[in-house]
Amino acid sequence: MTARADAVIVGGGLSGLSAAGYLHRAGLAVVVCEAGDEVGGRVRTDRRDGFLLDRGFQVVLPAYPELRRQADLGALRLRPFLRGVLAVTAAGRRWLAAPWLGGQAAAGAAQFLLERPRDSAVLAAMSLRDVLAPGRVLRQADPAATTAADLRGWFTDATITELLRPFLAGVFLDPALATPARLFHLLWRCFLRGGAALPEGGMQMLPRQLAAPLPAGTVRTGTEVTEVSSSGVRTAAGEEIQASAVVIATDGAAAATLTPGLAGPAWHPVVTFYYRLPASPLGAPVLVLDGRDELLLNDELLLNAAVVSDVVPGYAPAGAALAAASVPGRADPALEPQVRSSLARLYDTATSDWELLGSYPIPRALPVLAPGQPLARPVRLGPGRYVCGDHRDTPSIQGALVSGRRAARAVLADLHGTAPPR
Repeated sequence: MTARADAVIVGGGLSGLSAAGYLHRAGLAVVVCEAGDEVGGRVRTDRRDGFLLDRGFQVVLPAYPELRRQADLGALRLRPFLRGVLAVTAAGRRWLAAPWLGGQAAAGAAQFLLERPRDSAVLAAMSLRDVLAPGRVLRQADPAATTAADLRGWFTDATITELLRPFLAGVFLDPALATPARLFHLLWRCFLRGGAALPEGGMQMLPRQLAAPLPAGTVRTGTEVTEVSSSGVRTAAGEEIQASAVVIATDGAAAATLTPGLAGPAWHPVVTFYYRLPASPLGAPVLVLDGRDELLLNDELLLNAAVVSDVVPGYAPAGAALAAASVPGRADPALEPQVRSSLARLYDTATSDWELLGSYPIPRALPVLAPGQPLARPVRLGPGRYVCGDHRDTPSIQGALVSGRRAARAVLADLHGTAPPR
């Protein structure tokens, strides 16, 4: 069986849906082939016994420029995290949040200012620069500088260990903080401008929203592409879809198998555990960090946790709470007993009765962006062949969406000499 389209998108994740949307709005007939049972790629949400379990702990940064360009943030009904963190350190709990939030946030900010006046001033200066400087200034910083080295130039070891390393390890899934410093500053800027949030219906609401405007039949789920041919693509079911343009929008590893000569990325792994609780032990929509210095000395687990039902009550059914705990840099579900023990310390409560609802080991969670690599890599592979995904841009939702738009622009430039509508 043979079908025909102007463009075939291989993969229905964020980058593929981004490209498909632009090409559809430009008037092209588009087919999206998604191997899974629904759109989203790595951004998926499972429903289990009334709970919403995102496949790995993920958040939306409303200040991402491309997200604001492509998504209807109001329709996503985003619920924010507290603008700050709670770090559990060797000296006790430390709140670091905007002091104007009052209560524990104000007390924590005052304590940090009194104990570390220099770091407080440096944090304010760095944050002000990142918020106000043009984005191109941050992107043009030294490409070889790592986040770890950059932080050492700003802050004391104690502040890095207690606050910045555990937070950024969770963002980049990179406990060594070898991620380029300029990516850190770009993401820090977005955190400062808009914080972090979750959609009321789970993270999968974002790809569903991107797919909704596409005509019926455009997205074909359960359709695995096994070959990119000279005339289009072939699927596992034996169908040939002929097209002038093929956009490979799978993750970087799958893209490399479909495209000889394309190098796949290295990956940052993560494992996330979800627990059913009778009630929230904290009652605040805040990210909790393990900031003890002995983690570095003993090579113990670095853990980020949140009671996500404190952020979005609908993530758990009535009468229950949902906690998520992630171990960046590891994808081993056998870590659960250690994670449960760490959670008891972080939340200062017994966790023996916390019911494990799900474990999500994700070996290919985020592509590695190594120091010295460009922030944007080519999306045009050759005549009529293109590639997009967060392995072609920054490893983030922002990067996935941008790469899809870049691929669409390349397709339209080659086919019609035009750019996609804004």
